Amino acid sequence: MKRFIRNATLGGLLGFGLLSAAGAQIVIGSLDDLTGPTSANGKDFAAAKSDAVKWINANGGINGKKLEMKSFDYSYKAPVAISTYKRWMSESPRLEVIYGYGTADTEALSPTVNGDKVVYFSHSFSANVTDPTGASKRVERGTPFNFFHGPTYSDGCRAQARYAAEDWKKKGQPGKGKFVYMGDNHPYPNSAKEACMAYAAQVGLEVLPPIQYGMAPADFKAQCLSLKESGAQYTYLANAANGTIALLKSCATVGVKTQYFTNIYAYSEPVMEAIGDAADGVIAPVHVAPWGSDVPGMKLIRAMGGETPKSTFYMAAACTMMYLKEALEWADKNGGVTGPNVQKAMYQKANWVPRGLEGVCAPATWTATDHRSVDEVPLLQGVMKGGKPGWRPIEVIKVGRDKEWLGR
Repeated sequence: MKRFIRNATLGGLLGFGLLSAAGAQIVIGSLDDLTGPTSANGKDFAAAKSDAVKWINANGGINGKKLEMKSFDYSYKAPVAISTYKRWMSESPRLEVIYGYGTADTEALSPTVNGDKVVYFSHSFSANVTDPTGASKRVERGTPFNFFHGPTYSDGCRAQARYAAEDWKKKGQPGKGKFVYMGDNHPYPNSAKEACMAYAAQVGLEVLPPIQYGMAPADFKAQCLSLKESGAQYTYLANAANGTIALLKSCATVGVKTQYFTNIYAYSEPVMEAIGDAADGVIAPVHVAPWGSDVPGMKLIRAMGGETPKSTFYMAAACTMMYLKEALEWADKNGGVTGPNVQKAMYQKANWVPRGLEGVCAPATWTATDHRSVDEVPLLQGVMKGGKPGWRPIEVIKVGRDKEWLGR
């Protein structure tokens, strides 16, 4: 982890973002959280971005051009992300591509980046930025320049609600299984709430009132006691890693018994290690292969970041960076790296996996009418053995591309 932080910090100090006079560089922006409430995620994201940029430049760059990244630690503060974007846009030449971060800032900036025609990748999997034309009428406006790789938060939670309903039936229990949604009152944990709770009820679960807990670490025993008293057999945790660590530790102390589900950014190997035995058995939607998987793409992950085990957070960012690499290559060959050309590049392939990452990144398809990149949700269960984290495959849920779910 210290190496990850050091790499990410050095990336911001080594002159990222400086254009050569010959124009032989391609510059992108990067928002990171190294010091805020999702820093447990952000440090791994930043490490993967930095490692990927170094590997790209050591292996031919973007059609021979060096890839440079302007990195900024915005501490998960949406107003800071907005002011940073404005600063980047005021510089000459302006950025055409930004690798953004969270839901609050991604959604807040969406009208602006789409108006400016700046391609905006993010770690936010909000369904609100998956409708490029606005045809669904569930969003205020279309978001043709927003992209991310992975199932929406809504689809990830729907898949787990379906699994919970089927699990309850298999157990032959009377009545309905009880399902509770937990998270902060914030755009990120709220992103999937309405859609997931509605679907959970639709598939036959009894949906209990949601329980609020903060994104930042705290003593959550009061919330854990509320969860215990509710009798919920199935609990969805919508916050990121830092809050999840604190909550699961607190709930272990008061003896909560429930099947926990999380989103992709709430649970990973470092989270399991930080929690200990209480992390065993949590289920998460993981669209990337965990470290050490017997897949061809693990060779490239090792070439990028070395032999130190990497988290699924790292894998997710590495996949996104390599999708971006190939999009930049296509744009560079087809009129130059502009927002509209990079946008077109994202539509060139179906069931797309970046070269060299076969088996690591879930095959993705973006179209001009649907930016939901994947329509399958692999569910993995965390396993703690001898204090070491691991994974057990549970099921792959096909969520499809229901038009009724576009944008929600």
